[in-house]
Amino acid sequence: MSAARMPSLVEPGSLRYELGELFEASGHELWLVGGAVRDALLGRPEPDLDFATDAKPSEVIDVLRGRASEMWLQGVRFGTVGAAVRGNRLEITTYREEWYPADSRKPEVHFARDIESDLSRRDFTINSMAVRTPSAEVFDPFGGIQDLARRVIRTPRSPEQAFSDDPLRMLRACRFAATLSGEAGEFEVAEEVLGAIATMRERLGIVSRERVRDELAKLIVGTRADLGLEAMVATGLADHALPELPALAMEQDPLHRHKDVLRHTLAVVQRVPQELVVRLAALFHDIGKPATRAFGPGGTVTFHHHEVVGSKLAERRLRELRFSSSVVESVRTLVFLHMRFHTFKLGWTDSAVRRYVRDAGDLLDELNALVRADCTTRNPAKARALQERMDSLELRIAELTEREELSRLRPPLDGHDVMALYDLKPSRTVGRALEHLLELRIESGPMGRKEAYDALEAWGRDQDLTPARTAEEAMSVADASRRAAEEAEAAYDADPAGREDPVGPEVAGGPEEAAGPGEP
Repeated sequence: MSAARMPSLVEPGSLRYELGELFEASGHELWLVGGAVRDALLGRPEPDLDFATDAKPSEVIDVLRGRASEMWLQGVRFGTVGAAVRGNRLEITTYREEWYPADSRKPEVHFARDIESDLSRRDFTINSMAVRTPSAEVFDPFGGIQDLARRVIRTPRSPEQAFSDDPLRMLRACRFAATLSGEAGEFEVAEEVLGAIATMRERLGIVSRERVRDELAKLIVGTRADLGLEAMVATGLADHALPELPALAMEQDPLHRHKDVLRHTLAVVQRVPQELVVRLAALFHDIGKPATRAFGPGGTVTFHHHEVVGSKLAERRLRELRFSSSVVESVRTLVFLHMRFHTFKLGWTDSAVRRYVRDAGDLLDELNALVRADCTTRNPAKARALQERMDSLELRIAELTEREELSRLRPPLDGHDVMALYDLKPSRTVGRALEHLLELRIESGPMGRKEAYDALEAWGRDQDLTPARTAEEAMSVADASRRAAEEAEAAYDADPAGREDPVGPEVAGGPEEAAGPGEP
């Protein structure tokens, strides 16, 4: 894996080559750096186009002017110019150095004198290689090529200095162990790097939650997320990013012999698809166990309602890490529902299957994947029995879906019908009526419109509601109301120019500012 040149990375006619010629003609150097070089050496896809140059940002803008269809300048204070050239997004950054003051969440950034100084401040040797364009000259002052061959994650300078400059690099080391490891072999974090993380782990506290979140999101979808999570726990870094995780390493009692919940959790994470929501759900699915563990007679261990406690803990942690509301709600739902399947062996009615599908909603596939992955027993008979029950449930769901369109499970009537029958305005009463009708749909299966109106009238009598008209009249009124609403919506969609914009004119923006300046 050694080379003085990498012509395959900078082929004549390529954008990389032509950009190099432009900068060379302007009297400047241009180097392809970071993840693009690393991934090319690993034979992985290299979507990133990150460059380093001796040109100042204003000079970069001059070189790109007339050639870039767009430019983004949010990162100029860090020396970075973003641009779109020939349909490719790229970033070009002036040689620089940065570090975090001891008590600050914001880095201090200064321009560096040359490419070696720029590479020396990067996180790891495998990201501290550069290929000059257009000459394709390789510059590897810190042995990154050798470390790639050895599959070692090491810092170009002392790890203490690297982590002092940017404490997030401690978490990034664990992330690279998770994302670079795969079928070809595991990447190991160097012993001196692990030692420095263990010593300096509290420094992670000065890093913004958003940056921590972004690293965790990349780690958790890695091919070997378990390796990254293990490194976090072993160094104590998890105590400051995911404190619920090390709490799962509950001591095994020689009498009760209950398996280590942390080992089980890491196995489940590996068994679910490499997608953010279901990986996070796997990570958090048992975090309610430490709080609910109880020892019963005969050496039994129970975790009653750990899914209820765990869903609340998962929601709290994810909100603290600033994950989006949709991610938080999806993970909370999966954690809350992941134990329901285990009552299927007692025999589920069709209504129970409908309720399972209704409660899972758009997360049905993720929930089923989590349930399957949650079986990590070494007992072949138990594992086979669980998988057969899940096969049976999925078959039941498929059969009901074919008959009843379970994916569109909803009340047999809508709000227009309820309001027409009782002459109501939109209100909580209308909502309660629809909830009742949905429960009837789940319990009894599909029903016709007249049957649904009869059920609505029966419910209304229990609520002391008196119909304003007959069912037949209400159907006509509801149909007319529904048509009017549809026509108004169609007219609105057909005349966007006539709408008032409540938030003002759209402002074109570029990619978000990089969380960590210059880091791949």
